[in-house]
Amino acid sequence: MIAPMGATCGTQFTPQIAYPNDCPICTDERQYIGSQGQQWLSLAELQAGHHNRIEPHEPGLIGIGTEPRFAISQRALLVQTAAGNVLWDCISLLDDATIEAVHALGGIHAIAISHPHYYSSMVEWSQAFDAPIYLHAADRQWVMRPDSRIMFWEGDAQTLPGGLTIVHCGGHFAGSTVLHWAAGAHGGGALLTGDTINVVQDRRFVSFMRSYPNQIPLPASAIRQIVAAVEPYAFERIYGAWWETIIQHDAKRAVYASAERYIRAIEG
Repeated sequence: MIAPMGATCGTQFTPQIAYPNDCPICTDERQYIGSQGQQWLSLAELQAGHHNRIEPHEPGLIGIGTEPRFAISQRALLVQTAAGNVLWDCISLLDDATIEAVHALGGIHAIAISHPHYYSSMVEWSQAFDAPIYLHAADRQWVMRPDSRIMFWEGDAQTLPGGLTIVHCGGHFAGSTVLHWAAGAHGGGALLTGDTINVVQDRRFVSFMRSYPNQIPLPASAIRQIVAAVEPYAFERIYGAWWETIIQHDAKRAVYASAERYIRAIEG
């Protein structure tokens, strides 16, 4: 039995005898199948040629990303709190070195993931650290490896120990979320957004899309919904899905200004 992993999206499937014919994550219009067709590998094969980089972003926030780059190449974020650590988003590679390093940082109390493109090897991580996985129920259909540790929540927000709140935004996926870390940015608040709110090259702005690789926009109603969802929360900083995608200061203003710009552009 092998737990197949899609090489383009990094999503791990339930253990089975052979590779599936296709990956629903990749055949969805928000993702894609590469020019070489649907390709698969196992976790052991990924471990053979890759390793994880583990580095701090700020006190209490550790980045974990795979090198060389794999699939979407997002990095996960480990938020350290006195009530237990939370892993925000997830990556496909998990190996003994990573498990040892994360245990040295306090382990993982819970896992929360922004949307299905980052579900990756979440069950492997959950099993290794005996941690529940919090997913919004609106994205239940995109779970390719069901597990009893997955906790589907509903509504606008889900609080976690340590002053953390998962906020339902929608947009990119029906269940897309961000994580509010009240103690982040030295008490100014930080928003961990994956690409639900995507940090762009001009660090004064963010953007919002249904599909990034296929450049499918969102309607104005979805943008307003995202802004309304994060409005109650104070945040000075945004951490996006990749190492460099960070807005260090005045991040809430950046969200408002970006939403106005986006809506102006699509409504003419």
